[in-house]
Amino acid sequence: MKTLYIECKMGAAGDMLISALSEIAGASEVIQDKLNAIGIEGVRYDLMPACKCGITGTYTKVSVDDEVEDEDIHDDHVHGDHDHHHTTLEEIHEIIRSLNLSDKVKRDVMEVYKIIAEAESKVHGTRVEEVHFHEVGMKDAIADIAGVCLLMEEISPEMVIVSPIHLGSGTVKSAHGILPVPAPATASIIRGIPVYSSTIEGELCTPTGAALLKYFAGGFGNMPVMTVDQIGYGMGTKDFERANCVRVMIGETSDKHIGVRDSIAELKCNIDDMTGEEIGFATETLLNAGALDVFTTAIGMKKNRPGVLLTVLCREESVNEFAELIFANTTTIGIRMSIEDRFILERHGDEIMTEYGRIRTKVSEGYGVRKVKPEYEDIAGALRNNNKDS
Repeated sequence: MKTLYIECKMGAAGDMLISALSEIAGASEVIQDKLNAIGIEGVRYDLMPACKCGITGTYTKVSVDDEVEDEDIHDDHVHGDHDHHHTTLEEIHEIIRSLNLSDKVKRDVMEVYKIIAEAESKVHGTRVEEVHFHEVGMKDAIADIAGVCLLMEEISPEMVIVSPIHLGSGTVKSAHGILPVPAPATASIIRGIPVYSSTIEGELCTPTGAALLKYFAGGFGNMPVMTVDQIGYGMGTKDFERANCVRVMIGETSDKHIGVRDSIAELKCNIDDMTGEEIGFATETLLNAGALDVFTTAIGMKKNRPGVLLTVLCREESVNEFAELIFANTTTIGIRMSIEDRFILERHGDEIMTEYGRIRTKVSEGYGVRKVKPEYEDIAGALRNNNKDS
């Protein structure tokens, strides 16, 4: 199986992903011409050789109207009072529809931008349709997203695996002031994704980078057993004590052994003095906070009392956060914790054409099996539309 592994030990940004993927997609001159043929008004891509900590790779200069977005200002797309021109999500979709890209890539670009828009709407407390975007920041983001989506079509991996993402630490400047790392939009996007921080100060993962990884990843974890054919290095602009790059590897994995193994934390507590409504509220709160799973099991407790075993699955780096939430939202006074290894089937999205229209599917495969499940909302929508027409 043709597998792409994306290593994010120094985070990820859209231009870094373009750079890394360009090194395995073909000759740099050809790839640069294809990127510039996308046709985003005022946008130009320039692929340049770069070196970080003795490692050679590619840096992608994305300019909008001959200007490059300030690297010291956070990738913040939502409008502020200083802006003179704002763009809505529907206007952005019109721009994407006009680009010189295949229909599939256009859909990919729209879906990735939708992830960013939904994150921004949550952060700013407004509906997605009402979010307005900076003109320059919007074009820069479209350029990054379109470039990555085009290169993913060029490479056409059957499976994409992404490492845990390094977020950085400290604070970052934005159009609205000083923000913590990860920035609020990034923090919203990475829910459910394995991430970590370290002593390196700065924003290593931008909202655009996070959205692209979330959209294309079939799974997150360590590098699978694979025969590597090509390696690409995408360089960032800043210098750190570590090489500031995204590394990608493309190669073959065995259909019988492909799959991800990782570790998760399991938090458990016994409860015998909460109502069903209270437990339901606690479960919803934990899931909304980004728990991988929350479930209950009926148990018998002391004094012959029926009780509930509450189990919360989360990333190991988030155990303190979820322990606090369990204590705050349940009556328990003690939580048991264990770290569990797990096997995971790789997951990615696909589409099938039916007589009722296009239906999205979730494909899970690995360890010799392949499972395809249609998206419930697509099936329900198709049935509603069919009933209207009949």
